[in-house]
Amino acid sequence: MADWLTVPAPAKLNLMLHILGQREDGYHELQTLFQFLDYGDELSFRIRGDDQLTLSPDIKGVDFEDNLIIRAARALQALSDKPCGVDIQLNKVLPMGGGLGGGSSDAATTLLALNQLWQLQLSEDALADIGLRLGADVPVFVRGQAAFAEGVGEKLTPTPELDEPWYLVVVPQVHVNTGKIFSNKCLTRDTPATNIRTALRREGNNDCQAVVSMLYPEVGKALNLLNNFSPAKLTGTGACIFSSFGSEAEATTVSGQLPAEYVTFVAKGINQSPAHKVLFRPS
Repeated sequence: MADWLTVPAPAKLNLMLHILGQREDGYHELQTLFQFLDYGDELSFRIRGDDQLTLSPDIKGVDFEDNLIIRAARALQALSDKPCGVDIQLNKVLPMGGGLGGGSSDAATTLLALNQLWQLQLSEDALADIGLRLGADVPVFVRGQAAFAEGVGEKLTPTPELDEPWYLVVVPQVHVNTGKIFSNKCLTRDTPATNIRTALRREGNNDCQAVVSMLYPEVGKALNLLNNFSPAKLTGTGACIFSSFGSEAEATTVSGQLPAEYVTFVAKGINQSPAHKVLFRPS
């Protein structure tokens, strides 16, 4: 019986998210700054002797073949000339629709881990290309480095100089529909382009924040509350909001001062994905 390989699938934050315009194909031109958190999902893989895929536990409301984990595995199977199968166990921590990149991170970890386990020897570029077909946020998780992103999020410039503070993340209990946000007529679509230097100074905003707060009042309420302690922002187009702090203790103290009904967690910002640290550690 093959051993299990367990690999993190970290959360991400969008430290800023600017929408420069909308393309003819309907996608939006973006600029964003990605950073990982030392917090997230975890996937365990065990290769099989056949070509079957299993995933446990089931995710409520998501069909097996529609799950990004399975779609990532299927994409790799299609590139192999030998039977490739795997059992996958998912420890799901990140909320769906939260803007923390949980599904994209799970897909990227699957691509990275199965490329090794199935000995496919695909390059990082090839895996990132596959990831982009699964979702715009998948490539940054495949690359595994904090990055300034442009285009639809696929043009990545690593930002290893980004500071790594502690974050308090608040998780409003709503599921934000990304399509609903990007199709809203009130969404800002003409923010002037910025540059990496400005982004690294954390001077950017999230252009989706006003629309999300309008459509999901729970998010706006949480933003107003957290702003009483430290400047708060929305991450991505999801429900989660965050503030940065100089220490874990400071973030934890503020978390303890929020109403008990708020779901929160404290995590450190990191510039290298923990998935890469596991899969590519020196032998």
